[in-house]
Amino acid sequence: MSDNTLISIKNVHTHYGRIPMLIDVSLDVHKGHVCCVLGANGAGKSTLVKTILGMVNADGGSIAFEGQDITDWSTHKRIAAGIQVASASIGTFPKMTVETNLRLGAYTVHEPKVLAERLEEIYESFPILKSRLQQKAGTLSGGERTMLSIARAVINKPHLLIMDEPSLGLAPIIVDEVFRVVKRLNQHDNISIMLVEQNANKALSVSQFGYIIQKGQILFAGEAEAILKSEFMQNPIM
Repeated sequence: MSDNTLISIKNVHTHYGRIPMLIDVSLDVHKGHVCCVLGANGAGKSTLVKTILGMVNADGGSIAFEGQDITDWSTHKRIAAGIQVASASIGTFPKMTVETNLRLGAYTVHEPKVLAERLEEIYESFPILKSRLQQKAGTLSGGERTMLSIARAVINKPHLLIMDEPSLGLAPIIVDEVFRVVKRLNQHDNISIMLVEQNANKALSVSQFGYIIQKGQILFAGEAEAILKSEFMQNPIM
């Protein structure tokens, strides 16, 4: 693993019962980069995210994060080490207010002063959330819930932010805003991002490198420009 590699997944296999879900999957995310993982529903993207988090055990292969083998680490230990996931579908508590969601998301921040500073940073970066602080998360629009899930993740200053389908189900104008946020987090806040998406063109527009996954296997890996010119974009599987 090079000094610039943040997370390195090597020859990982997983199963649900007897059914193989990931087959010999290898990929790297480099520090300071946005790396996208593209694939259709059922391609293995969600299983990959859960395996990185330790929610699904790797039956073979290895996962290294910042030079340490984390293959056998618990989910809690991986999160504490600096891996955070933003997912609108599972990343918020719908019956709690926006403010409570943010405070619960910052459970790794123990100093009240630091928490207050982090919250102010979030309000500055996501002004729509500041205007919704006492509103229950379940009553937010789809785009607002996505922003809340991202804010809950970045409040912990992650070393790696995994964004799981951030554009799913959103109107095109909101999708544009989500990807502006992705670009800002990477370029302004210097957060390394693994972007798991079906929207290939949007994901590639903000990524330096990407992978295409289908039926649990990596079919293609390359720089974003190379993927845009590849046969997979001419005859898309996504």
